[in-house]
This record gives sequence, C-alpha cells and structure tokens, in this order.
Amino acid sequence: MKIVENNLKWVYLIVLSLIWGSSFILMKKALLGLTPMQVGAFRIIITAIFLMAIGFKRILNLTKRQWYYLLLNALLGTFFPVFLFAYGIDKIDSSIASILNSFTPLNTLIFGALFFGIGFTKRQAIGVFTGLAGTILLILKGAELHPNQNYFYAILILIASVGYALNVNILKKYLQDVDAIAIAVANFVLMIIPAFIILWNTQFFETFQPTHTNVMAMVYMVILSVLGTALAKIMFNKLVQITTPIFSSSVTYIIPIVAITWGILDGEKISFIQFIAGLVILFGVYLVNRNKSK
Repeated sequence: MKIVENNLKWVYLIVLSLIWGSSFILMKKALLGLTPMQVGAFRIIITAIFLMAIGFKRILNLTKRQWYYLLLNALLGTFFPVFLFAYGIDKIDSSIASILNSFTPLNTLIFGALFFGIGFTKRQAIGVFTGLAGTILLILKGAELHPNQNYFYAILILIASVGYALNVNILKKYLQDVDAIAIAVANFVLMIIPAFIILWNTQFFETFQPTHTNVMAMVYMVILSVLGTALAKIMFNKLVQITTPIFSSSVTYIIPIVAITWGILDGEKISFIQFIAGLVILFGVYLVNRNKSK
C-alpha cells in the first residue's frame, strides 16, 4: 500500500503541476472578455455545478464539525484566492504570477509552525528568507522592466498563497479522513450562492454580448473550472491526505515551468534577472521541503 501511495503521489504532483501551470494562461485569456470579478464568480459557479452533478450524495453524511472546517477550507483555499488571482493576472504577466505562487510552500511552513504545531528549524528559516528575498527581487525588477504593469497587484498573489498555505494545513489536520471528492463538493456547495450574488452584481446578464472574444472567454472559463479547479481540487485533496502539507504544496515547484512556457508562447517576456529571482524562490522552497522530508 505504501509503495502504491508513494508512486501515486508523484503522479498527482506532476499532473497537478501541468493542470495548474496551464491555469494562469487560461485566466489571462478569460480576462480578455470578462472582468476579474466575473472570472472569479464563474470559476466557482461552473465548478460547483460540475461537482454537484458527479458527487452531491457524498456530502450528505458530513458532520457539523466537518462542515465548519470545510467552510474555512473553502474560503481560504478557493473563494478568496480565485478573485485575488483574477485581479492579479489582470495587471501583471501570468508567468510572473505563477512564480510568486511558488511562495505557497514557504507560507505553509510559516503558518504551520504558528498555528498548527509544525516544527520550524534553522534550515527551514533560511529557506523562508531566501524565498522572500527572491520574491522582493522579482517584484522590484518586474516593476522596473514593465512600468505599464501595476506590480502592487503582485501582493494579491502573495495573499492568495497565504490562503493556500492555511488551507493545506487545515486539510491535513482536520479533514484527513474525509473523502477527497466530498471535500471538493462541499467547498463549492458553500460558495455557489455568494458567487452567484457577486456575478449578478457585475451586471453580466445585462451587458454580456456574444462576440467572438466573449464567447472564447467563456470557453476558457469552462476548461479552467472543470479541469483546473474541479478535477484538480479532488486530486489535490487526495494528495494532501497521502503525503505531508509541505510535499503537497511543493506542486508549486513545477507550476512556474509550465506557466512560463505558456506565457512565452503567448508573447510574455521574462528577463534574466527575473529568471534568477524565480530560481532563488524555488531554492528557498527546496531548502524548506528538503529539511521537512528528512
């Protein structure tokens, strides 16, 4: 069983990296026809409909205590991040956003130590500060090279990574024994009504025009929601349950490689200094993860 889980965790890690690495360019394309609020709301609504169709019965026996942690899980791991990422990618390159997302494992360690009783060693502390240095360099250089882009919005990506970090610790500590599909379905059942209210208030139904750009934006949203959110969420929940929080969040090692490749194909530019800054962040994450693995 252990051998199967050990092999399976690497399959999940690689597949999730490919899916989530492609999510950044999908968000960027969807934003050509939709506002950030609409992208976030649609991502939740479409995902919720899909998940309820395939697994609504799985949530019927959840306990009140489990629903409490599922609500925290939904807010921190999905609801706020989908809007934060939509606004962030609307203002900065999707490839840069993916590199900033690599701060998630570092935040997982920090908040795991602060709130969940996870040990914090000297090497892990060095990894955290190394990653922080790379992040600052990446943001400053990006602001210098792309004065037309508002790098203040990079902070939104970092805030979202904090939500992801808290989410993965909650999953591991309080929802370890809950079915992975049930977790995903419950998350989006809790979010669908707030998301619909947000979408309604964007005047989408009054202003949407079926132009080629807008229709393609909706196509990208369906792909992002079903593949990049619903199925990926189920896989990630399972990954957390069979591994550690730090290993699970280290999916962000590979995500930037996929996202940067898509970004370059789409005409985005990344400088040598930004590339080095990205490597510094990933090295910081490596230090944290390597120590934890031992």
